[in-house]
Amino acid sequence: MDDRFPEARAAGNPNIGDVARAAGVSTATVSRALSQPDLVSAKARDAVLKAVAETGYKMNLAARNLRLRQTGGIVVLVPHLSNPFFSAILSGIAGIASQAGLNMLVADTREAAGADRRIAGYLHNNSADGLIVLDGNLPDNFDGGGRNRPPVVFACEWVEGHDQLSVTVDNRHGAVLAVNHLIGLGHRRIGHVMGPPDNILTQRRLAGARDAMAAAGLNADPRWFFNANFTLASGIAAARSWLALDERPSGIFCSSDAMACGFMSELNRHGVRVPDDVSVVGFDDIDIAEHFIPALTTIRQPRHRIGETAAEMLLALMRGDATKSAARDGGEKSTVLPVELIVRGSTAAPPIA
Repeated sequence: MDDRFPEARAAGNPNIGDVARAAGVSTATVSRALSQPDLVSAKARDAVLKAVAETGYKMNLAARNLRLRQTGGIVVLVPHLSNPFFSAILSGIAGIASQAGLNMLVADTREAAGADRRIAGYLHNNSADGLIVLDGNLPDNFDGGGRNRPPVVFACEWVEGHDQLSVTVDNRHGAVLAVNHLIGLGHRRIGHVMGPPDNILTQRRLAGARDAMAAAGLNADPRWFFNANFTLASGIAAARSWLALDERPSGIFCSSDAMACGFMSELNRHGVRVPDDVSVVGFDDIDIAEHFIPALTTIRQPRHRIGETAAEMLLALMRGDATKSAARDGGEKSTVLPVELIVRGSTAAPPIA
């Protein structure tokens, strides 16, 4: 601690006045710089942050939240919390929330009994300052424009018809990249392991897969399209359906890495070699994808950046900045992040007939 503040140092509790004196600004400026940094100049903000470091000042978040009538926390609604896809997204959200002095509560929307009632409580009972929704299947009582609920941002999935800010990836283009990769290797019989039919991600990725096949003049045989639900177990079931076919597709695009891993593991149990006998492409690039045997070719989503972007959008919405920004951008409320094809060991040229 700086020697200019012996009293604060001795007491161990520097206050906002100490910070203001060190920064050469008013206490009101210090307060704004720490709670609403966009309202002060960069010069003043830098001076305040430097003074905070010098004095060792720690903001009383509870007092600040009481003054602002805030809870000091955000809620993230996640479908199937056990799904490893969400880990990097949650990490990105947590980092931005922590920088803003906010706590993060994660709620699983699918697993526990009574989840709808608890989620409704978060939405309408001032239990959170904001929500990030990673699940496109919201409770029936979700009020998209209600005055009594906190700001909401959708990430990954979204709800068609709801006028909310959202951040997602180009799912359709990702599917095109996946199928075109198989086509480029010489595959002419291509199948697809799909997610739940009512899911927006399933629909966009299915559309992209069909687009790529049609552009290449390939037959999208309905027998080669397998119903699944994004889980490893459903990938195993899809592999069993593939094994039961008389004429099998030589290339498979799975709509999630978890399904792709399940698909490959079941084929391996039956002596089918990937990629010698069949090539497999996933979608997501979860952590295990590069460590699987063989390493999974997949479509990489920038998962950490999805989380960061969603949190930044929510903070802007909480400050009232997001709607102004959307108006300046012509009303665009959706941020679409790019995807990338990551080629690994699970794809190769098709076997010679």
